[in-house]
Amino acid sequence: MVTARPDTVYFDFNQDVAAQLIPFEQLVKLAVSFSPLVRYEAKVSESQQAIYRLSKYQILQSLSGFALYSTGDQAIVSTNNTGTEALGQIANGYRVGVNLQVNLYDVFGRPHYMRQYKANQEAAVIRREGIELQVKRELIDVYQNLLTAQRILKVRLQDERNSLAALQIAEVEFQQRRIDPNVLANVSNRYSIAKSSSEEAKGELLKNFFNLEALVGVPLTELRRK
Repeated sequence: MVTARPDTVYFDFNQDVAAQLIPFEQLVKLAVSFSPLVRYEAKVSESQQAIYRLSKYQILQSLSGFALYSTGDQAIVSTNNTGTEALGQIANGYRVGVNLQVNLYDVFGRPHYMRQYKANQEAAVIRREGIELQVKRELIDVYQNLLTAQRILKVRLQDERNSLAALQIAEVEFQQRRIDPNVLANVSNRYSIAKSSSEEAKGELLKNFFNLEALVGVPLTELRRK
């Protein structure tokens, strides 16, 4: 078993990785729920929805109300042939009213604004769905690369074991003077190549594990089948 980080010890690289991971459908759900790209697009979509809802009340900007209370003598006066005289007194009390000012540009342009806001909101939803589809495709690639990397590692490890056995036999035969140094050197070189190949395969497998973790957005320990 290869151990490069504490959470990787929960996986036995000599056993089928697919059987140790949670089902692929659950991986997709986790990736869609926790992927930073998907979460970002979800927030953008929520923002566009809020803007669209707010645009429905934009007409209220032209509407205002007022209320006041007046005291004292406020006479209505008029001028006639006999001079200026008071016609009456405005009684003390509250005054309440509504003021509405509508811009013609808003009246005729509002339907177009509404369509624009709605289109932006729908575009945000479609873009989020596109990101989710992209994440699913990337997850398929990473998942398949992970399974392939494990199969390659098994082959490389078997080749390494065979090369090691051949080297051990060659060393015994060299001590018995049954082979010359060149043969031993060739066998030793063959083992070194096999060892290097298996180490590269281990690194590739680990890389795919960490790519899976980054894409799904949760630790590897939570991806192991219970």
